[in-house]
Amino acid sequence: MKTKNFVTLSHFVNVENLSTAEVLALIERAEYFKNGGATSKLSQPVYATNIFLENSSRTRTSFEMAERKLGLTVIPFDSEHSSTKKGETLYDTSLTMAALGVDLEVIRHSQNEYYQELIHPDNEHHLQIGVINGGDGSGQHPSQCMLDMMTIHEHFGHFKDLKVAIVGDISNSRVAKSDMELLTRLGAQVYFSGPSYWYDSEFDQYGEYQELDQLVNQVDVMMLLRVQHERHEGDPNEQKFDAKKYHEDYGINQRRYADLKEQTIIMHPGPINRGVELADELVEAPKSMFYRQMQNGVFMRMAMLEAVMRGRKLGGLK
Repeated sequence: MKTKNFVTLSHFVNVENLSTAEVLALIERAEYFKNGGATSKLSQPVYATNIFLENSSRTRTSFEMAERKLGLTVIPFDSEHSSTKKGETLYDTSLTMAALGVDLEVIRHSQNEYYQELIHPDNEHHLQIGVINGGDGSGQHPSQCMLDMMTIHEHFGHFKDLKVAIVGDISNSRVAKSDMELLTRLGAQVYFSGPSYWYDSEFDQYGEYQELDQLVNQVDVMMLLRVQHERHEGDPNEQKFDAKKYHEDYGINQRRYADLKEQTIIMHPGPINRGVELADELVEAPKSMFYRQMQNGVFMRMAMLEAVMRGRKLGGLK
């Protein structure tokens, strides 16, 4: 049991720059790891750090678990007591990590495309460190996107003509933006639902907006999104938000769950607002992939990290 089509990347910051062949190869590699496949032996130590400047539990811990499974040495980074609190720029923080011998950094940041200055330094800057994007503002969440693709592929074995509904706070979701582009490219049919005030016509290029109850018994994948209250500053809809009403209008309750097709799966990137996007008693229901998504995240992040290690020839990998 060995995959041969290794992906090699200098950085992993979004999914848009991946070819379809690279996406499928990463899924294959992640499934290989999940099925007990051995990791590549490192002939030299590789040092990684996780710089999370926004709160996270799943993504940060998942990356650290992936790093340790690959045999990397993880250098702790405490954002609350770092020089970023003194006003140090992200570039200078990264320059410090590189100078100390760190090879890879996983970063989560509130600014969209924060990574541009790190991976495209100008002539006066010479940063040499591999960057993996753990989420940038409301822009991209490539590792969540890739673990979502793995979970769908694991369940159905393909993407062609699968009907996928993305439901909820779409405008503010980096998960939605990553997933809609890649799902469309892989051959799935994407639909949108949720509050119309959290939907933008720019998404029409990927799919069509429909009322949730029109989609429930039609789709193969019901992808729910967390209501991102922290990104609603100045949004008048936040002031009148009612969790119970949202659940009635846009959540998956027992009635809607019963209307799903037999093979339909429910997905959610987490954290779940129980009783809002998904009824509390359905979080671990048979159709819910929430737990499996978190499991798959470790193996997909292993594949992503390995691709950057190979691209940068770290640990003796080629």
